[in-house]
Amino acid sequence: MSTFEILMPKMGESVEEATITKWFVSEGDTIQEDDVLLEIATDKVDSEIPSPVAGTVKEIKYQVDDVVAVGLPVAVILLEGAEDTEEAAPAASAQPAAQASETTQVAAPVAETADVKSINADSDRFYSPLVRSMASQEGIGAEELEKIPGSGKDGRVTKADMQNYIASRGQQAPQPVSVTPAQPATQAAAAPQPAPKEHKVNVSVSANDEIVEMGRMRKLIADHMVMSKQVSPHVTSVVEADVTNMVLWRTKIKDAFQKKYGEKITYMPIITEAVAKALRDFPGVNASVDGDKIILRKNVNVGMAVSLPSGDLIVPVIKNADQKNLVGLTGDVNRLANDARANKLSADDIQGGTFTITNFGSFKNIIGTPIINQPQVAILATGSIEKKPAVIETPTGDVIGIRHKMFLSLSYDHRIVDGALGGAFLRRIGDYLEAFDINTEI
Repeated sequence: MSTFEILMPKMGESVEEATITKWFVSEGDTIQEDDVLLEIATDKVDSEIPSPVAGTVKEIKYQVDDVVAVGLPVAVILLEGAEDTEEAAPAASAQPAAQASETTQVAAPVAETADVKSINADSDRFYSPLVRSMASQEGIGAEELEKIPGSGKDGRVTKADMQNYIASRGQQAPQPVSVTPAQPATQAAAAPQPAPKEHKVNVSVSANDEIVEMGRMRKLIADHMVMSKQVSPHVTSVVEADVTNMVLWRTKIKDAFQKKYGEKITYMPIITEAVAKALRDFPGVNASVDGDKIILRKNVNVGMAVSLPSGDLIVPVIKNADQKNLVGLTGDVNRLANDARANKLSADDIQGGTFTITNFGSFKNIIGTPIINQPQVAILATGSIEKKPAVIETPTGDVIGIRHKMFLSLSYDHRIVDGALGGAFLRRIGDYLEAFDINTEI
């Protein structure tokens, strides 16, 4: 029998698992190459998974709403032209040792799926079927599982975390820690303590209140925001920039720009250009933190937060923003924003960001203090542009005039970005915007 396993694909550098949201086929269905088999969802994007081969769906290993680790088989395809010898064989016939072993390994996470959901419902943490299966095999209960520190995305427990814990658990078992009555507090404090469990707030509900369940994306956003605040010590700096030249230039050329390039130009491409230049000037902000190591990113990939019709947020990424002119940036900004709102973003569109911009000004807000989009180390918020009286220096003396002003606020990770670096970087963005040439040709 010739078969082909469909594996859960890797949808990004930080994505370790995905949720099956829909199956388009059933066991026994005949499929052609490139036929869509299933739809999966991660905390970044939803994707349809096509079949790379033609044949018959022999086995579907996971069901809708199951969470599957990257690399695990989700279905088995009997290749076109091959015969399913198992169906012809007697039901009581024994499988070869290797096949039986493989079946057992794959089926273990599936058997634990119901238990995983039960634990996740009562816990503040998420456990994948693979982790839960390992815990079950080692006799690790739910209470003990809660104490295992996780190194995965959003603090999740990974396979490596379980392996390390199981190894150290075996070594520590013969020597349990005891606390004597004489000094209980001192000895207890000296022992390694598990990460504190997130406290839930008890909320009373009245008869007139409406209870609305969080959607999948909203839950993921909530978890990601909480994780970011726990991981990174946030500091926010604010500058006010005079963007009069930028506003007057856009007003002057917007109709001609659209006629020439077929694109509407907004302020975002101009701001993105200034940010990309500043990131090249200050590479320490175009970075990530990995334990006690600093990763300086080679590429300048600027993400922009887009508000969806559902009220949720997603951050598509403009790749190599420092290598593009205003025309190229405008095309990328418009395409990514439109695709995001139409739910047409690809997995590549939301991967690889090294810095993020969020526009509070679109809601007429003047200042915001955004939360860093991990694993980045800084995020810029742009406020609304307002006309203000300002002192203007001239060769013949100071005068008061009407200027277009905008607040820029930068939240940065104080683990590696100090006030001097963060402040200088933010001021450089403001300087680029203020120095924008009103005579720039399109």
